[in-house]
Amino acid sequence: MTTSPNLTFHDGANIPQLGYGVWQVDDTTAEDVVGRALKAGYRHIDTAAAYQNEAGVGRAIAASGLDRDDLFITTKLWNADQGYESTLKAFDVSMEKLGLEKLDLYLIHWLQPKQGKYLDTWKALIELQKQGRVTSIGVSNFTVEALQEIIDATGVVPVINQVETHPFFNQAELKAFHQEKGILHESWSPLSSGKGLLDDPTLVEIASKHNATPAQVVLAWHLALGNVVIPKSVTESRIVENWDALDVTLDAGDIDAINALDKGAEGRIGADPATADFA
Repeated sequence: MTTSPNLTFHDGANIPQLGYGVWQVDDTTAEDVVGRALKAGYRHIDTAAAYQNEAGVGRAIAASGLDRDDLFITTKLWNADQGYESTLKAFDVSMEKLGLEKLDLYLIHWLQPKQGKYLDTWKALIELQKQGRVTSIGVSNFTVEALQEIIDATGVVPVINQVETHPFFNQAELKAFHQEKGILHESWSPLSSGKGLLDDPTLVEIASKHNATPAQVVLAWHLALGNVVIPKSVTESRIVENWDALDVTLDAGDIDAINALDKGAEGRIGADPATADFA
């Protein structure tokens, strides 16, 4: 069976580069599709408290028969639980739902600059790591400015920042900052949620050249750039198709052509972390 390459965090832990995301998957469905993903070869599962499917993910893990050490599980703190003590309590709730004693990666889900609680929240994640309850800690949807602020205030650099990234919005400037600080770049909505990306003529042409699908080409591009990537599908054939992107090797010309598809801020399909304010 094909296995995902691992990338190494600056704290020494490893993360499978290709994972499986479960955003917008209900709890019952999550149990089924995570089980299918694990059978297909995925070992990195990305969930979040806000997805309301941590229990389903936990049931799938328990039913898989796989050794815990062979799995990498990420979950995220929801915005309403930001703050030091509330973060510690929310972590306990997530762990109970997942049925795990220790988590591989815990993330702050959104910056929420108007709340202004992200620094205290980051300090709580640092405490959880000190207690040995989570191996690695990071963030999601953080800006350069906020990353620098929490690093300056605590001296602890997030291992990863999970942000919207796809060929129409490739986040080159943010990724350059990540590389400077030793932060891994993780892509959510890596296929642009299907919003026209997979019909792009450049991607269709490259896919034909490699006897692959446009989705596989996009995922291969993420992998070639060194991004951690977490595509989501509830369709078994697409779960397998996405996994098989590991067998697609792009050349430098392909990567340059895909990089040229970037539309800057106009390519963004999700909320802007600098201004987003979710309940």
